[in-house]
Amino acid sequence: MGLFGSRSLVAQGRFEAFEDWHSHVLPGVDDGMRTIEDSLDFLEYYESLGVRSLWCTPHIMEDYPNTPQQLRDVFARLKDAYKGGIELHLASENMLDELFVRRLESRELLPLGPDQLLVETSYFNPPSDMDWMLKQIRSAGFFPVLAHPERYIYMDQDRYRELWDDGVRFQINITSVTGAYGPDIRKKAEWLIKRGMVTLYGSDVHRLASFREKINSRY
Repeated sequence: MGLFGSRSLVAQGRFEAFEDWHSHVLPGVDDGMRTIEDSLDFLEYYESLGVRSLWCTPHIMEDYPNTPQQLRDVFARLKDAYKGGIELHLASENMLDELFVRRLESRELLPLGPDQLLVETSYFNPPSDMDWMLKQIRSAGFFPVLAHPERYIYMDQDRYRELWDDGVRFQINITSVTGAYGPDIRKKAEWLIKRGMVTLYGSDVHRLASFREKINSRY
């Protein structure tokens, strides 16, 4: 079932090999960490769990129209301030909206590694041209990675299979597996894990206190 196929992951202390591919630790740029002190407090906590690598993936969307250069500047300040041992990386979580279409056309992007783009939609409704946008991402030479697909209430097992077969990769939240978002989302996460359809795991952390609460959730 993979590293996070059990709801007892925290009790088992299995964070030592964890690379967090989705977080909102970069301060002051979206609805995540507010200050650099908040970010440093969280990184200190993550170190205590044994986490080795973390990707900062702030939102880029019409509500948070961050540019890659703005985010690089904030990321540089965070790296200068952080003296710990976790490897820090920068990418972005891209809402599939009109802003994203323009950024993709201009290649104004922060990919997740060399050839992946972390993307998201509304939790309630997909964009009408979602499949077209995913195709455009692939045509641009990237693999689309869908953030927390288990949390999209409009998606069912048939849609997961369709997207997977079309080359979309999936990133689930580790707190979905603990039941932090409820039993239905946990079941969807476990269904994806059991079928080998999860490529990446992430915390999707926004606040230290709420993350601590979520990883200790039990349904």
